[in-house]
Amino acid sequence: MAEMKDEIILRGLKENNLNNVDLNLPKEKIVVFTGLSGSGKSSVIFDTLATESRRQMTLNYPHYVRYQMPRYERPHADLMQNLSPVVVVEQRPAGGNSRSTVGTYMDADPLIRLLFSRIGKPSIGSATEFSSQSSFGSCAECGGFGETIAPDLNKMINFDKSLREHAVQFKPLSPSGWQGNWMMTCGLFDPDKALKDYPKEKLQLLLYGPGEGKTVNAPFHTKNGPQKHDWDGIIPRFKRLYINRDISKLRGVSQDDVLAVTSHALCETCGGSGLNPRVLECRINGLNIAEYDQLEIADLLEELNRIKDPMGESIAIQTIPHIKQLVDMGLGYLSLSRKMSTLSGGEAQRVKIARHLGSSLNNLTYIFDEPTAGLHPQEVNMLIQMLRNIKDGHNNVIVIEHDLSVVKAADEIIEMGPGAGVNGGEVVYQGELEGLKSSKAKTILDHKLNINKNPREIKSHFTIKKARNNNLKNTNVNIPENAFVSICGVSGSGKSSLMLEAFPERFPEMIKVGQGSIGISNRSTLATYMGIMDDIRSIFAKETGQQAGLFSFNSLGACPVCNGKGVMKPDVAFADPVTIACEACGGTRFSSKALSYRYHGKNIVEILDLTIDEALNYFQKPKIIKRVNMLKEVGLGYLALGQTTSSLSGGEVQRLKLASHLQKEGQIYLLDEPSLGLHKKDNGKLLNLFQTLVNKGNSVIIIEHNLDFIAASDWVIELGPGGGKQGGHILFEGTPEDMLYAKTVTAKWLKDGAREHPH
Repeated sequence: MAEMKDEIILRGLKENNLNNVDLNLPKEKIVVFTGLSGSGKSSVIFDTLATESRRQMTLNYPHYVRYQMPRYERPHADLMQNLSPVVVVEQRPAGGNSRSTVGTYMDADPLIRLLFSRIGKPSIGSATEFSSQSSFGSCAECGGFGETIAPDLNKMINFDKSLREHAVQFKPLSPSGWQGNWMMTCGLFDPDKALKDYPKEKLQLLLYGPGEGKTVNAPFHTKNGPQKHDWDGIIPRFKRLYINRDISKLRGVSQDDVLAVTSHALCETCGGSGLNPRVLECRINGLNIAEYDQLEIADLLEELNRIKDPMGESIAIQTIPHIKQLVDMGLGYLSLSRKMSTLSGGEAQRVKIARHLGSSLNNLTYIFDEPTAGLHPQEVNMLIQMLRNIKDGHNNVIVIEHDLSVVKAADEIIEMGPGAGVNGGEVVYQGELEGLKSSKAKTILDHKLNINKNPREIKSHFTIKKARNNNLKNTNVNIPENAFVSICGVSGSGKSSLMLEAFPERFPEMIKVGQGSIGISNRSTLATYMGIMDDIRSIFAKETGQQAGLFSFNSLGACPVCNGKGVMKPDVAFADPVTIACEACGGTRFSSKALSYRYHGKNIVEILDLTIDEALNYFQKPKIIKRVNMLKEVGLGYLALGQTTSSLSGGEVQRLKLASHLQKEGQIYLLDEPSLGLHKKDNGKLLNLFQTLVNKGNSVIIIEHNLDFIAASDWVIELGPGGGKQGGHILFEGTPEDMLYAKTVTAKWLKDGAREHPH
């Protein structure tokens, strides 16, 4: 009897756009899925394989435990066999909690606190007392936040105006509120005199009150005559009412209002650590816990290796592997205190990978979603080595990736396609690298860069002077206006600090199209996101004489049986949840009355089923045509008007965001890694769009590692030379052609890609 091959068997896959796909995936191999954005890669890997594996894992637990776990529905497929437990490493930003740091995410913080409580001198007590969240450990001055908030006079007061003209630029203290009115009517201050003309003592009284231990009576005029009241000064009053209280409990004033008239400073008492000074006296080899947290991880590793005390060593040994993982992944420049929310997409993903690699389990299936996101070509080899290490530990590695060096490193390549959306959902190619070249696949392996030989003439600049955000070294830079500019450099070199912090501080009007998700609900569609759904409903209403609400499944038009959801989720107690299409409306979400009305021979559902390309022939209204054209311009012509935004891939979401911003001219567009999720074949469309935008008088600036985009720019700025402390310098500014003669790491890859490669 022939030995059965151990491979993952998938038959009849039908999630989203999958067209009855059959696949066998080899185990203990690196399998790379590629194909155009929207071709069905995520539907196979996330919506089918990962979901089913997680669903079956939960079946091992007793019902009462399963009831408290996330519940997964069986994906649409005929057969799914030989799955193993999955570890999914996606691109979504890790933990959104503002207090979440690299140290908390990697579970290193509790061990470091334990270390200090055991061997730190002078000894303090338990590990919990080394936390800024504990009552003993937190700094009394800033309450453990590490920052103090103080009123900023120049933001709060306009000295050129009088009280009546709103000299106090904080709404609750302005003339429209009772406090502002009291200042004007209490007789102490001239309400019509500009504050700059007040005598010194008067201004002092207004701003700071009469001083310690003194009182000044300022009657408060009410309907029943004046009431006795003491004046305390604008600043003391503001501190008492708006800073020393929990802002979230204030009425009629938002946190943003308070932040707009205050400045933040590191708390001087605790140096920003949020810790009580007594905790900071406790040291190991001369360093306290705050200094440990702020060390670059590569230096921290050396400190941990210096610990010789037997008790301390046993704790350090547990901490070292996690930290070493981060260093091995090129993140030695981060510190444990670095907030997760400030990491770039690529950094966050590698921190996630490092967290999972601490595991010694094997026979797992690791799933990576574009792990080269945010990586410089120089760093991709490090990633490939890491994927090989995981495979060598007897695990299966499945990767969604467009980067050709990762595709070339695969043991097996699967390309989905042939197109995207309705034109995708099939396996175009499966096999080894050799066979890919002669197949119909869209992935081309010997790709030559097209260097822009005629960049636009630069006439004006956005100037940034002395930027010191994060690791920037007093950086001065001129970014060309009305041009297509690429900002590049290795991870951690300062690209985000320059473009997402220093730049917006000086040019707040810029439009940022980032990698974050859009507010996604399963009721939001392309048409609602682009703001044309109401127009489509009013066209139906005008045509049929009915109310517009009849053509909304969130309103009058909802199917009465499923309430406009299109599906029913019967309560199956503790069995797996099931979703079945609503029989009454056939899954369309609309009532039969709503579906009985037509426009140009189609009912509302049939209109929403039109693709963007088809919709252009159905509508005359300029606004609809204009917005549908924007979707076509960003290469989303294959999606349907009624497609839910929750079903889009990462690359599609970013292009949808871009489309929604295309209404304006003379704008500064800043895009964070626009090549994410794009197959090389899609790059051309996006590049054409950028060039069109610049031709219309806009500025387009991208943070990008993708060499096709860098080669096509008018101007390139490279930061480096390393990450963290080693970064923050401008290494190169010039045209892509100039860059071919430069000595930077990006220049090396650009030169290499521009050469003719033998076929």
